[in-house]
Amino acid sequence: MGCMSGTSLDGVDLVYVKFTQDKDWSFEVLASKTIDYNAVWKKKLSLATEISPASLQKLDRDYTLYLGGIIRDFIDQNNIEKMDAVASHGHTVFHQPEKGLTLQIGNLQDLSHHIGRTVVCDFRVQDVALGGQGAPLVPIGDLMLFNSYEACLNLGGFSNLSISHEQGVLAYDICAVNTVLNFLAHREKLAYDDGGKIAREGKIIPALLLKLEKLKFYSKPPPKSLGIEWVRESVITIIQEFDHHSTKDLLHTYTLHIADEMSKCLPNKGSVLITGGGAYNSFLVDELQNKSNAKLVLPDPTVIDFKEALIFAFLGLLRIKGLVNCLASVTGAEHDHSSGKIFKPNSRID
Repeated sequence: MGCMSGTSLDGVDLVYVKFTQDKDWSFEVLASKTIDYNAVWKKKLSLATEISPASLQKLDRDYTLYLGGIIRDFIDQNNIEKMDAVASHGHTVFHQPEKGLTLQIGNLQDLSHHIGRTVVCDFRVQDVALGGQGAPLVPIGDLMLFNSYEACLNLGGFSNLSISHEQGVLAYDICAVNTVLNFLAHREKLAYDDGGKIAREGKIIPALLLKLEKLKFYSKPPPKSLGIEWVRESVITIIQEFDHHSTKDLLHTYTLHIADEMSKCLPNKGSVLITGGGAYNSFLVDELQNKSNAKLVLPDPTVIDFKEALIFAFLGLLRIKGLVNCLASVTGAEHDHSSGKIFKPNSRID
């Protein structure tokens, strides 16, 4: 079972999946569900970077309990009996790999006690300790589960790309997507811009577009990854300089900006799998296709919505089997490794 919470604060994605290995790995999704965050949890998680260490420890305990309740309910509702483990990403509060820091809450040993199941979690910490970015982690799943595509592009809080090549896979974060688009939609008292309809009606703000294009992160070579801190310090501060413009013009301009940045990274031929909540933003996808030579492919909604949770389930499976689930070529770590802590009810295996 995979459990994923993203930076856009939409909620927790849960997926129960069966993996089979013949010549290659394949999967079958048996059950899936997204649990939306209520207003209280959205506020707690959005303010997590600003609270004291003691308060953060309490939030970690509370969030672990919260996840435990969600997972137990999902297991009961779907009458799940046969399950090797729960693989949980947790919720990222800090991600500053250049400082050797990454923190995902909800990854306490208590989680395995709450649900009475083996838990694999805390996938990013070991990679950062080995000098890596701790992200992105999904490329091993892209390589082994979705290798019929030239590339896989996830449009979540951030956009991240995996491109297959003869030596394996190249992967990295490209830009902020829903973390910024949702921030702008909140100006209109909306959770998000449904289908990019508001953005499509807007007009370009040339000065804003020019300033965004000059962000230093875009010119950095991989491996590289993004955190919410970068969004607030680099992107939001620029957008706030243009607060006097309408929301639709801001959304329009930012959508054009990220479509342009992503198009620079896509292959020049073949097909690209598009997943994540941003796949439903038809204005964004249309603009990206207009700028790209590759064919963009939208899979069925289950894969769009739950691909990351599915791959974290796969990462947990690889970790339990002691197989590599984190690629040094992607994260910049000292070597490939099998990452994640394994907790069992009332016991622990590192």
